[in-house]
Amino acid sequence: MREAIKDRGRLQHMVQAIDKVIRFTADADYEQLRGDSVVYYAVVYNIQVVGEAAYKLTNEFRAAHPEVEWADIIGMRHVLVHGYYTVDASLVWNVVKRQLVPLREQLLAYIAEFPEDGE
Repeated sequence: MREAIKDRGRLQHMVQAIDKVIRFTADADYEQLRGDSVVYYAVVYNIQVVGEAAYKLTNEFRAAHPEVEWADIIGMRHVLVHGYYTVDASLVWNVVKRQLVPLREQLLAYIAEFPEDGE
């Protein structure tokens, strides 16, 4: 059973993974991401972490925040893990450049709603 008390920690894990992706891709363009397998797989791994942490959030938390596309985030993790052979780098690049920063801002707002000792 998932524990609500751990939701804050999971949100923090998501932000930390997003921050890594932002750092890894700060000076990169699509061709660089595609051409550097170390960076590419580091980015993919951290997007998987975001999806796994989202999956581990309580159903109550996700239901209370329907403005986030939780199913898409979790689904992306499943595709990256189980359908890795079908993933196109352009899909990963789109997530990096269009979706992670807005998601990060939402997550930070949610974290701020928790008491500090509510890990």
